Amino acid sequence: MREINSLGELATCCRGDSLCRWAAQRLGEGNRAWTSADGRALAVAGRALSTRDRLAVWGDPRSAVPLAREVLDELGPTYRPLGDRDLIDALAAELPGLSRSGDFGWMDRTRPGPPLPATGDARWLPQSALDEASAVVAAGFPESYAQPGGPGAGRWAGARDGAGRLVAVGALAWSAPTVGLLSGIAVLPEARGRGLARQVCALLLAEALSRYGTAALMVDDDNRAALQLYRSLGLRYRPLRAAGRRERDTP
Repeated sequence: MREINSLGELATCCRGDSLCRWAAQRLGEGNRAWTSADGRALAVAGRALSTRDRLAVWGDPRSAVPLAREVLDELGPTYRPLGDRDLIDALAAELPGLSRSGDFGWMDRTRPGPPLPATGDARWLPQSALDEASAVVAAGFPESYAQPGGPGAGRWAGARDGAGRLVAVGALAWSAPTVGLLSGIAVLPEARGRGLARQVCALLLAEALSRYGTAALMVDDDNRAALQLYRSLGLRYRPLRAAGRRERDTP
């Protein structure tokens, strides 16, 4: 394998794959990337990325499996591979101690694209509103990786109801130089169905596309409402799978 030290070379090696570009973050600042000897696979290690040490794997399974084996031997057991489902299946079948641990979707959009909807009442939130945002996340999406004021979460946006109460929020979190990640999108249960999540997402998406050129997010496969919303905003769905160490094999 050969280590990659520039984002430009990484983007070329993975043909611009947004997951790999996101996992690289600011390559060299704790994150690393490698290509296989034949150039047909890529592995990108992101430390403490969206709350976990992650290894984005891309390419032909015949080249990616030996590459991932070598990389994981060097990195240690905390890294969690993720990538296209057939590729993760190949890793889980070939690498001792590794098993499939979850399915989800990666959705992305680059500029240009379909026109974005109006942002309505959605606004960027000041630091003083983060306690309010935390209450919305706790009620509307408690399992969110992004938490107001927490590590990795950057700028938060939100929408208020007619009484001035914050009822919908979302953030750009763990963004890379060329990929802005939408995360922490939550709406109070009693405020759902009013299009507020759409307004917040439109604001976040416009900022991500303007600043980074690509916007992306992770979504659970069974969250049909979210999938419908994100598709309506022009994001494309890609099925991913993650793998992790079986508990008995983890030191």
